[in-house]
Amino acid sequence: MTQPVLLQIPVHGFFICPSTPGSKIPSHGIDKYGIEYAIDFVMVDISAKSQKPYRSSLFTYIIRRLPLSDFYGWGIDVYSPVKGVVVQSVDGLNERNPVNIFNDLLNAERLTKTYNNNLIDSKCLLGNNVIIKTVKMEYIVLAHLQKNSVAVEPGQQVDGSSLIGKFGHSGSSTMPHLHLHAMDNMDFRKAKGIPIVFSQYYVVENGKRVETHNSIPVRDQIMFFD
Repeated sequence: MTQPVLLQIPVHGFFICPSTPGSKIPSHGIDKYGIEYAIDFVMVDISAKSQKPYRSSLFTYIIRRLPLSDFYGWGIDVYSPVKGVVVQSVDGLNERNPVNIFNDLLNAERLTKTYNNNLIDSKCLLGNNVIIKTVKMEYIVLAHLQKNSVAVEPGQQVDGSSLIGKFGHSGSSTMPHLHLHAMDNMDFRKAKGIPIVFSQYYVVENGKRVETHNSIPVRDQIMFFD
């Protein structure tokens, strides 16, 4: 296996990772487009007692629609997970508001099918996004950012303290979250995924924070980074 890319967690707070290579590879069910080892971050309540990512009830989420502002993560800062140079930044793409699980699933399915048929490019799937190239020619993708939040431009040098944008719901997204993956090529149709690990974070076990190093979260495990 290719040597994993060592990254910093790009968001601060309590999160779950419903799609993660810590539990399944390929994490998103397909082994192409460079997303074999992709991970999704979904923010949960600061109490860390629930994995629910929104303030309303589950009934309201399923039966009705929720405004983006109802989700804990929407609009929080996203930082660069690695030192490198920005090679792509896309902004200005709309977010679907309100959020409806059925409409968003249909939208994701439609976009994926259209992309597979070569009718749209990867930006439609990623939404507002940033791609960072490391000195080892690894391409780190951060996707589904909030509209008008992208704070970097191509050619800009970044590191772990650099603000990239804000947590959003653009592109092929079923709820506000951050999608991150590493790949070996800027061309998604040619790219192969690269494994990733995170240098340091905490997992919540029995109400306590347990420090973890050089690892990857598992599915639905509540994790924390400050």
